[in-house]
Formats: sequence, C-alpha cells, structure tokens
Amino acid sequence: MRKTALHTVREGARPAAGDSAELIEVRLTAVRFAAENTNFYEFRLPGGGPLPAAGPGAHIDLHLADGLVRQYSLVSTGPRPDCYCVGVKRDPRSRGGSTFVHDRLRVGDRLRVSRPRNNFPLEETAAHTVFIAGGIGITPIWSMIQRLEELGRAWQLHYSCRTRQEAVLLEPLAACGQVVFNFDDENGGAFLDMEAIVGAAPAGTHFYCCGPAPMLASFEAAAARLPREQVHVEHFSAVQAAATDGGFILELARSGLELQILPGRSILETLRDHGVDVNCSCEQGLCGVCETDVLAGVPDHRDSVLTDAERAAGTKMMICCSGSKTDRLVLDI
Repeated sequence: MRKTALHTVREGARPAAGDSAELIEVRLTAVRFAAENTNFYEFRLPGGGPLPAAGPGAHIDLHLADGLVRQYSLVSTGPRPDCYCVGVKRDPRSRGGSTFVHDRLRVGDRLRVSRPRNNFPLEETAAHTVFIAGGIGITPIWSMIQRLEELGRAWQLHYSCRTRQEAVLLEPLAACGQVVFNFDDENGGAFLDMEAIVGAAPAGTHFYCCGPAPMLASFEAAAARLPREQVHVEHFSAVQAAATDGGFILELARSGLELQILPGRSILETLRDHGVDVNCSCEQGLCGVCETDVLAGVPDHRDSVLTDAERAAGTKMMICCSGSKTDRLVLDI
C-alpha cells in the first residue's frame, strides 16, 4: 500500500474513475461505547434486511456532510450482514471526519455509505496467521479473527495501545488464548519487538499489520525478507506526498480534452478545475476508488493500493495523488 518493498494483497475490482459508484442509504441505529474516545456506530437499512456482502478486512465510505467522505473498517463482516458496524476514534489531528461522527451523528440519522471494498483481504487458506494491531487498527483485524475462528485456522494477535482503557474489544480479545497485549503505560513505553514476532512465526505464516505509521514502518522493516505475498498492511494516512510537480499534458481519451497540469496542482485538482467529474473518496491514495486506466505515458505512483507488479505494468493509477514521469499522460476518462 505504499512505494516500498511490501504491498497489500487485494481481491475484487474497484470502481474506475467516471463510473457511477452505487451508494446505499442507511440509518444510524446504535452508538455504543468501545473504548476511551472510541465508539462503535451501527448502520442498517431503513426498512431492514440484509446489506451487501463484506469480506474480512473490508471498509465502507461514510458520506457525511459538505462533501466530507471518510473510510472506516467494518468490525464484523459476512455474506448477508444485517448491519455495518464501524469503530471511530476521536482524533484531534484528523481532517474532520472523526470529529463530525462523534459530535454530529445521532441515532436515527440517515446517510449514504458505499458498498464494502476490500484492499486488505484475508488469505483464508494460510496454515498460520499473525496479526499485529495498534489502537483502532484492531477493527479490520477483528473481522479476520472471527473468520479464522469459524474456519478453525491457527492465528495469533499482538495488540498494542497506549493504555488498557484505549483498547477496543478488550474483553473478547482477553478471552482468547492467542492474544498478546502491549500497553505503553504498563511496560515503560516499550514498543512491540517486531523482529522477534516475525522471527518466531512458523515458515509460511501470513502477517497482517494495521496501526499508526511508526508501527507499520517497524513491521515492514522486520518483514522485508519475507515473500511479499505473505505480508499485508493497511495504512490510516498517506505515506507519500501527492505528486504536484506538474509540467505535463494530461489527455482524456474519451473526450479528447487536453489539460496542462501546472506546478503545484494535482491531476484530481486540475480535473475539478475544468469541471471533469470523477469518482474519488479518500484523496490520499488509500481507498482505490479513483483507480483509472492509463493508455499512454508513465505514471508517478504515490498511492498505497497498487502492488509492485501493477505499478511496473503502468496500466492503472490513482489519480487523486499520483502524477506523471512523462511529458504526456493519456487516461481512459
């Protein structure tokens, strides 16, 4: 999910830019305390009934107000879920999404959500799985644990939080014998020993890590020697700055429109400047909604979604954050 040696393994297609992404109207039916500064929010269809299927590790977009769209992992998943439950931690450093959810959403409110997408899928056939989670990063991993329990597969979790009070799903996790907790205020602030965690796992183990940037960086360094298909990570925020060097021509093949991408402007900003409507959501290269086919030119990839092979092929890109290494870039828009 970033321009390093390791990438998320993904399944399923993502909506391409310009397609009409189907949104679902739901009602907020419950808000439950999950941990200090964190709540669970449950959404159901206004008339009841099953929602579209979601696999372990999937997330949905919440369409809030004034164009505000935020992605949250589903706490529980299944082929016919009767509700979508997400965990939201209030983050004073956020771009406004968590504050809006905590302060303005009320039970009974209606809003639109996307169908589930999965950039962090579970390899269900792995003989052994090791999960590493930090804080709210436990939410997608909990759905994976539930699935492996159903399948009778072996797994272990290392869960790290600043304090015990901030740990989400503490009680059900504590009831499992495969969980190792790490609370900063109880161990002198010591971080998880990623080298030891990776080194102790059996050969062929699949690893999943979701949490803050320092945790992910430590994990990726420890897992660098492993086969890439065994290493899966999910980021909360962009790893690289968006490409805004400009200085190239963007050709839109479907309309024949040619646009000059100026220094300081991204592809997405330029398209909006000229009234070109494309699907986008996170605007950080994390969710995959704006994936667009490349017909000519070499993209400057800045996303956290594409694999090494996809980047090398150069046939698709995330237009919210990526740019061009060539003087002309032709997109299927």
